[in-house]
Amino acid sequence: MSKENITFRIDSSKKAAIDALAKGIDRDRSYILNEAVNAYLEMYQWQIKEIHQGIAEAEAGDFASDEEVTATFAKLNHAG
Repeated sequence: MSKENITFRIDSSKKAAIDALAKGIDRDRSYILNEAVNAYLEMYQWQIKEIHQGIAEAEAGDFASDEEVTATFAKLNHAG
């Protein structure tokens, strides 16, 4: 996989926090930033996939029945 440089602006306090974290785990700033970008992409790509899946299910008329919704709410209300 090829790597490219990217430049962006960040608050000084966030840069200091990134540097402190990197030092604490004996890594460089690039490692921390790459890990952060990977986590961000994973989370939002998952979210977008789930949204598209939900839209497709809705368009297909695939909805939960009243009984399924009631059972789920009952389960959640008794969980805590």
